[in-house]
Amino acid sequence: MSVTIKDVAKAANVAPSTVSRVIANNPRISERTKVKVREAMDQLGYHPNFIARSLANQSTQVIGLVTPGSSDVFFQNPFFPTVLRGLNEGAHEHQYALQLVTGKNEEDIYNGVVQMVQGGRVDGVVLLYSKVEDRILSYLQERNFPFVMIGKPYKMPESITHVDNDNIQAGFDATEFLIGIGHERIAFVGGDNKLVVTVERLEGYKEALKKAGLPYHPRYTVHETFLLEGGKDAICALMELPENERPTALLVTDDLMSLGVLNTLSELDMTVPEDISIISFNNVLFSEMSRPPLTSVDINIFQLGYEASSQLIKRVEHKDEPHHRITVPHHIIARFSTEYVKK
Repeated sequence: MSVTIKDVAKAANVAPSTVSRVIANNPRISERTKVKVREAMDQLGYHPNFIARSLANQSTQVIGLVTPGSSDVFFQNPFFPTVLRGLNEGAHEHQYALQLVTGKNEEDIYNGVVQMVQGGRVDGVVLLYSKVEDRILSYLQERNFPFVMIGKPYKMPESITHVDNDNIQAGFDATEFLIGIGHERIAFVGGDNKLVVTVERLEGYKEALKKAGLPYHPRYTVHETFLLEGGKDAICALMELPENERPTALLVTDDLMSLGVLNTLSELDMTVPEDISIISFNNVLFSEMSRPPLTSVDINIFQLGYEASSQLIKRVEHKDEPHHRITVPHHIIARFSTEYVKK
């Protein structure tokens, strides 16, 4: 015979309505009571029927996640599994599940979002990116559907809840780090220039050059995909410059791209950091395991995901929740891919 809410209530010595509120994580219930009820649930092996609860509340208890591009890119870059762990942790604390929207191209993803929203499959959406122009964002705004972004909105950021790093400052700090160890010819290897994160880190890069009295050279700016191939293509383009004009240091805005850069430099019989220094972004696991280990800007990817799902659930459960900007801190972890430039 299955365990019911009444059984849990009797074991915890509370009313059945209190058990229901604990399951819903009602803030009016004290932590002491929540612990007592949850212990009773564990002892009795009680599992809430979330389907029935969703029907009663007219809620799916599901968060939709929208990827920035094709599923090939999404599943190759280690940024996304890490941000998914954070999203899952924040959602799990409130008994929400995750539903991922992917596709072969932007049209597939847009259609997937429309089907998900109009089909009532999710309570809200997290956009795992921020683009300069984005029809999905416009669609969600037109329908007044709850959503949160990871990344700063390109337009009207004060009217959209978003979780982000200060990417202008991060780009500035990474560039200033390279300038501080004597580099003057510094190249910027960024992702798609339609992504706000690329635009902002490039802005920070330019500001650091200007502060140091160094000129900005467009030939030192390359945009590629956040993949191994993107790093390979970027370094090949930079190595086409005359030898006396080639950069002595690279700011690469993604660790996976940096791995592609390292592999290609090795094929060209160039060594890091002796011939060229590299500072990267994200500080994923293999940045420490690469050869040499990468100096990387740790942007706290897990925390970005955790805060995004937590903020979305607030917006879903409290319709009058004001918009917030949550800024997750970053810091540089110095390893062996950078060294003082040899004059």
